[in-house]
Amino acid sequence: MTGAEARSRLAALGLEPAQVDVLVAHFEDADRRGKTGHGLLRVEWLEGQAIDPLARAVLVESGEGYEHWDAHGALGYLVLDEIVRATLADPPERARVVVASRCFPTGVLGYWARRLADGGLVAALTATSPRRLAHPDGGPALAGTNPLAIAVPSGDGEPVVTDVSMGAVTHGDVLAGRGSAEELVPFGGEQSYKAFALAVGLELFVGALAGPEHGVVLVVARPDHDPVPALRELAAGRRLPGADV
Repeated sequence: MTGAEARSRLAALGLEPAQVDVLVAHFEDADRRGKTGHGLLRVEWLEGQAIDPLARAVLVESGEGYEHWDAHGALGYLVLDEIVRATLADPPERARVVVASRCFPTGVLGYWARRLADGGLVAALTATSPRRLAHPDGGPALAGTNPLAIAVPSGDGEPVVTDVSMGAVTHGDVLAGRGSAEELVPFGGEQSYKAFALAVGLELFVGALAGPEHGVVLVVARPDHDPVPALRELAAGRRLPGADV
């Protein structure tokens, strides 16, 4: 699918041009980085979802160290774009926890965390998703693949960005034909209980702050130190997470 076709199809869903710009920029970045499950093919997936193009996120609580947004079912991509823009325009003096309720889907979390790091902020971002991961011993799905992204700015170039899903594959991999639904299990093989524990911890962490529907929790702070250059030197040219492609 081309970017032009994606724009036309997204506009047909009732999304405004500025919203379409946000989505296409995210999808094209995902494709460029090899994350095709979150790329332009998501347009067709969105066409099968119940989308309210008029839904808007509202900042319902705001303080120096805490914000709570109610997304009212708006697309998570658009909510996170608004949160990132607002945070960069008014960064915390030290640190801030940002919670978004009723917010899904959120796409590649590293994309949003990277934008904050490009603006000089340290960011840790997680979000819940439909329950797809069962206990390693079997049973019903108890947690989403619940990715966790961490981005740290660097004085010697691009930030380091880690972005890890707790599944052996993601739902996006399944949509892209790069994995099967049967492979949607906690990663790690015999050590999968570790990924399952992380998935459950993030499920409950976000749920405790954002409520019973899908949500997002962002922790953002101004860095006091610049640890990335020393790590790059130690890595001796080996690729670190999130290096540009």
